[in-house]
Order: sequence, then C-alpha cells, then structure tokens
Amino acid sequence: MSPIAERLLSLVPAPGEEIRWEALAEIGLAPLFSGMAATMQNPFYHGEGDVLTHTGMVCEELLRDEGYRGADLFMRQALFLAALLHDVGKIKCTRIEDGQLRSPYHASKGALTARRLLWREFGLCGTYEAQSLREVVCSLIRYHSAVPYMMHHENAEWRLLRIASCGELADGFTLKALCTLERADMRGRYGNDLAASLEKVAYCEMLAEECGCLEAPYRFCDPYSQWGYMRKKTAWRGQPLFRESWGEVILLSGLPGTGKDTWIRKHHPDLPMVSLDEIRQRLHVLPTDKQAPVVAAAQEEARALLRKKQPFIWNATSITGDLRSKQIDLFEQYGASVKTVFLETEWEEELRRNAGRQAVVPVPVIESMLSRLEMPERFECEEVQWEIT
Repeated sequence: MSPIAERLLSLVPAPGEEIRWEALAEIGLAPLFSGMAATMQNPFYHGEGDVLTHTGMVCEELLRDEGYRGADLFMRQALFLAALLHDVGKIKCTRIEDGQLRSPYHASKGALTARRLLWREFGLCGTYEAQSLREVVCSLIRYHSAVPYMMHHENAEWRLLRIASCGELADGFTLKALCTLERADMRGRYGNDLAASLEKVAYCEMLAEECGCLEAPYRFCDPYSQWGYMRKKTAWRGQPLFRESWGEVILLSGLPGTGKDTWIRKHHPDLPMVSLDEIRQRLHVLPTDKQAPVVAAAQEEARALLRKKQPFIWNATSITGDLRSKQIDLFEQYGASVKTVFLETEWEEELRRNAGRQAVVPVPVIESMLSRLEMPERFECEEVQWEIT
C-alpha cells in the first residue's frame, strides 16, 4: 500500500486506544472535518447538532462495541473508516424540506465521496488488498441506512440477500459488520427512543441469521438461479432455475486507462466488440462532447449482434449502475446472459496509460468520472468480476 494509506491505517485505534483526531486531520482529513462541522442535522434525530459531533460520538461508540473489539485487524480498519466517513454525504445532500433539515440519499452519495477520497487521496486502489478494504468501507457506508428500515421493508429477505451479496466481491463485507456500524450510529446521537432504534438493528441481525447471510453471502445453488432470485423471477431463494440464454455478452467497466483493450486482446481476441472509443473516432466525437450519438450507434451495433445471437463484448467505461443497467436490460431482452468485468489499476499507472492513448481523456474528466464511479455489484447480472490490471 502507499505510505499515506499505511499512515491512515496506523491511526485506526486498537481496542482500548484513544482516537487520534489531530493526527487524522493532519494527514488530509481536515477539510472534510470542516465540512462536517458546518453541516447541521435534524434536531429530532440528532440533538447533538452537526455531523462532525455526531461522527465523533459514533466512532467512540464503535470502539466500545463488542463487534469491533472482537474483530480482526482488517475488519477494525474497515469499521473505523466507515464510521469516520459514514455521513460525509450529508455535506452535499443536506437541505431544508418543509421546514425540516433532511439529507436524502446521503448514504449512497457518501459512498461515492469515500471511494474517491480513499482511491485518489490515500492510494487505496490498484491491488486486491487495497480494493477489498476500500470497497468494504464503501459498502458499509452505502447500506448503513438500510438497517433500521429492514423491519418495515415489504421484502426484507430479498433486500438482505442483495446487500449480503456485496461480500462476494468486497471480500470481508458482512451484514454482521453492517449491524455493528449501525449500532454505533444509533448510540452516537442524542435522539428519541434509543431502545426502539437498537431493537430495529437487532431485528435486522436476527433476520439475516435466519436467512443464512449474517456472516457471509447466501450460497445459491448456481449463479443463474441467484440472478433469477435477484431479478425477482422466483420468490424462493432455494429454487434452481433452468438457463434459457443462448450465449454471453461481456460488459466491461472501468475508468479510462485501466486496460480494457489489452484485457480483450488477452482473454477474448476472437469475439466481436462494440467499442464506444472506436465509434467516437468514426463519428469525430470527443470524450468531452455530448455522447448521445455515440451511445445510439453503439446500441444499434449491439442489437444487430443480438439478433444474430452472437456473443460479443461491450467496451465502454460504464461507471454507474444506471448506465450498466440500461445495457444489461437490452442484452437480456434478446435472451443473452451477461457478465460484467470491472478493471482497476493504480492511479499513476492509469494516467500513464491514458497519456499513451490515441484519444487522450483529459485528467480532470477522469477525476470527475472517479467521483461518480459506482462499482458493479454482484446482483446486477448473472456474473460480476473485479480484476486488477
């Protein structure tokens, strides 16, 4: 890992140690702390006031929790960083609605902020070790708000199994860790009815244990049946489904410079490819221009291959879940199965490769893409892989 990442992780408290707030600020978190201190919260739920005060209380409560004290080093690192960053999304999301302070979607926005921070500023990228730690942290942040609402979810079992499946890719993520974080979140505030809030966390933990996904992802009979359950083609998680697809489409995902073309030449040199880069060159469209004509042309090429039942590769950055979902839906409508492959490399290596491309993507554009990057999740299609290049 990078020296700055090692320094950050050295500041994760062992059981019984104090939190070194000044040292955390000095390694680059001071601007973030200032933004959190300036962000107020709804006093009905957060009588303690601003986000930074709440975050400090949550971190202190986490250190007292048996789930943290009994965890191994990796999980203590993930839990502490998640607690430290769990509400950073409120800085941008908080607004007044109907006279009340609200922070809609702060968990998902916070995961994006945390990913960019850990990736770009602390160098947690480009190795499986760094990727796993970063993505366990981001998954904990993204889903921490789901825990207290599980009691009222119309299909809580399905929701839990989807969230638990994150652990298949973000190795180390579990619903048990998520509940540990949320207990600290509930205790680290001055709000109404702490007992009822903790009861909601306990319910989530109990249901996850009953579903067989508390400490590890649920083991489906095969990937196709798992995909069918996640897509609600069956209501029974144990039901095996008959595969009906005629072949596979591979959807690549990753920032510019992560080696998508090289990966294709190495693994699937004979497969047809729909390449958005090639279409841009053909249509004389720059990466900074509007991409609608490029996407329309790419989809038409894809439809032609799908009508022929020809497996192929979709070669594009595909950095958000919405973008991937549109393409996956198209491919599946034609009867194809889909495998998403996400490629990642170290930041400096990525910039070096990008600089050697025929069509160089400006670095500010790549940084903007990183701030919006959503890692492909296990439930998005039949198979998902994360690879380091």
